[in-house]
Amino acid sequence: MALEHGMIEPFEEKQVREGVISFGLSSYGYDMRVARNFRIFTNVNSAIVDPKEFDARSFVEYEGDVCIIPPNSFALASSVEYFRIPRTIMTICVGKSTYARCGIITNVTPFEPEWEGHVTLEISNTTPLPAKIYAGEGISQVLFFESDEACEVSYGDRKGKYQKQVGVTLPKI
Repeated sequence: MALEHGMIEPFEEKQVREGVISFGLSSYGYDMRVARNFRIFTNVNSAIVDPKEFDARSFVEYEGDVCIIPPNSFALASSVEYFRIPRTIMTICVGKSTYARCGIITNVTPFEPEWEGHVTLEISNTTPLPAKIYAGEGISQVLFFESDEACEVSYGDRKGKYQKQVGVTLPKI
């Protein structure tokens, strides 16, 4: 279905595991990768995190093959893959067990029917130690659910505010 509908680009048809945190096609889902661009939250500017008036001074931009998230901190990143979700599909994402066992939690909201774009990933380091995130490797598993009928109103119909996002997308209201 991913190939037939162009749902995932680039698409890895098998799971890649040798020497990396796995990514690609899994049993009932797809393990997406994290891209090289990160926004690491900082309190250096004493900004307040407000979803209605987000202050870009809340984070530091970073690009690299490895991102270090400070203790008890948080970063935003983007998926390598661009997703196009068909009208009869809904997804949920769960973190990879390799990261979860290290206290690193990845949160992603569901991909609604007819949503498309790069995924903005929310990565929390819940530990009192710095944590490494490896760009180009698996970060979260996407699980796909197919309905037996198309939804009445899709994300595309509503012209959702995060439609066709590219790279890390900040909160919008």
